[in-house]
Formats: sequence, structure tokens, C-alpha cells
Amino acid sequence: MKQIGEVIREHNLQLATDNPVVRGGFTQVPNFILKDPNLSLGAKVAYSMFLSYAWHNDSCFPGQDRLAEDMGMSRSRVTEFVGELERAGLIAITRRGQGKTNLYTVHFQVKPTGDKSPRSRRADI
Repeated sequence: MKQIGEVIREHNLQLATDNPVVRGGFTQVPNFILKDPNLSLGAKVAYSMFLSYAWHNDSCFPGQDRLAEDMGMSRSRVTEFVGELERAGLIAITRRGQGKTNLYTVHFQVKPTGDKSPRSRRADI
């Protein structure tokens, strides 16, 4: 699977606009994340933030203080949502130690739950 940064370089996308909203970038969130009834709203926002950080850098390692500031939440709430994403298998956390921020790997995967209804299956990306 190609990394996001590699895909961007291949497409050489250029935006011909002075609109500050468009120039600031945007983040696409997979529908299986948005529609997952087992994920809290905060976990969905945290997943979106990881995608936003990784979009231009191939990987992301924001500190929890940065996440909290960008999400407008306390650090303890962000820690809770990040843990939820990790337990759901949507991110992997590599602790780098010695005062460094963690490295987060964002997963795009099919992960069936116990319920076999269509709403319970994550879509393959």
C-alpha cells in the first residue's frame, strides 16, 4: 500500500485559488469512520486530525498537547479518544521515549465486528 505522501507526489496537485479556506488544505475522512456507531465523536475527530497531520508528511507524531489544542479539548480527553482508536485497531502507537512524541500509524482496514449487519463492517480503503 502506498503512503499518502507518495500518492500526492504522483498527482502533482496544484490549487489555483487565493481562497484561504482551500489554501489551508482539507482532510478526507473515510465513510467507514464517519458511520461507525461504535466510535465516539471525539475518536472520529482525533482520527481526522491524524489524517490531517499525516497528509503532507507521510507520517505523524503530534504531541497530545498539540492534539488537544487543535481539537479544542483537554489533554485527558484526547488521551481517552486516542486510546479508543488504538483499542479499535484504527491506529498503532509507537512510543519513542526520552521525551519524544509518540509515532502514530493510521490504519485503513476492514475489521468486522460480532454483528453481521452491513452497518457493522468497516469498508476496505
